[in-house]
Amino acid sequence: MPGFVAVHTGAGNCIDETLYKNVCKEACIQGVNALQNGGSALDACELAIMTLENSCATNAGLGSNLTWDRRVECDACIMDGGSLQFGACTNVSDVKNPISLARHICEKQSNLLSFGRIPPMVLSGKGASAYAKEIGLRIVPMEHMISVKAAKSYDHYRKSITKYEEMNQLKLSPLDTVGAVCVDAEGSIVSGCSSGGLLLKVSGRIGQAATYGAGCWAMIDESNCMSAATCTTGNGEYLMKTLFAKELVEDLINCNCPITSQHQTYQKKLLNSPFLAKQTEIHAGSLSIIYNTASNDGDLLWAHTTNSMCLGFQSTKQKKPKFVLSKLPPNLSCGTKTIVSGHHFKLSY
Repeated sequence: MPGFVAVHTGAGNCIDETLYKNVCKEACIQGVNALQNGGSALDACELAIMTLENSCATNAGLGSNLTWDRRVECDACIMDGGSLQFGACTNVSDVKNPISLARHICEKQSNLLSFGRIPPMVLSGKGASAYAKEIGLRIVPMEHMISVKAAKSYDHYRKSITKYEEMNQLKLSPLDTVGAVCVDAEGSIVSGCSSGGLLLKVSGRIGQAATYGAGCWAMIDESNCMSAATCTTGNGEYLMKTLFAKELVEDLINCNCPITSQHQTYQKKLLNSPFLAKQTEIHAGSLSIIYNTASNDGDLLWAHTTNSMCLGFQSTKQKKPKFVLSKLPPNLSCGTKTIVSGHHFKLSY
């Protein structure tokens, strides 16, 4: 069964290329296996991100950055481009795979609760954990979500209170939010993301990975047989202020040239946005698909303003995944208004 899966492990500073290459490849394999076994784009996206969450190398699920008071607080979201339904969870500390909770919330959006109550689109904290337990998701003690690496980072930087401002840059976190975009044989398109958030973030902080329009976006325009999806990474507050995922997809789905559209969206709606006028360094990245449902082909695009961004992709027609480590040229500074972009033309499904 044809389909396509692409994943990223965040825009930031890649320290161990081999490590992230293996994580991306395994995530792609799991997503593609789901499609080949008759699964949907939702299945593929969830399984790919679960694989990323289960790796202690990433800042999502197991191995998430710890808050100022040494807690795990995960965010995750997923969006179905066909139904336009969105689900998210935030400040989750004991759900093994937050993306599975987000997927369940997303799918239940069209079903009213008892007495005609509107179902939730985002669940937080203890309420999210209770709901996850009720629907049978795996619940673990919060300590089981803390990796050795995350604990060491916390212990080291928590002592350096005077360096707190610097910690809000991506210098201390190798990579950030993880994400995936998927297309299945029926032309359904889905995107999702998961994150542990900023290192030493204020407890209770909600990032873009749980925010509508900022962490991921997917939609189908049946009038012109086009669909698009994206998942973002970077400074969550900046991506939320600009609704960047939504803006990126809407521009892509109506464009003549995806590469030009992506660049212009970064320039006009992020780097030079009036909402971010006082910011000199804006760390961001995205992984996107634009897909033609009539011709069954499309383009994979990525961009970032950070030192690097790791990603992998695979179609069901390929025997193994491909890996890309996109890097900022050495003569440019991370976080400046410089965009590094890439593309893979005409993905045939």
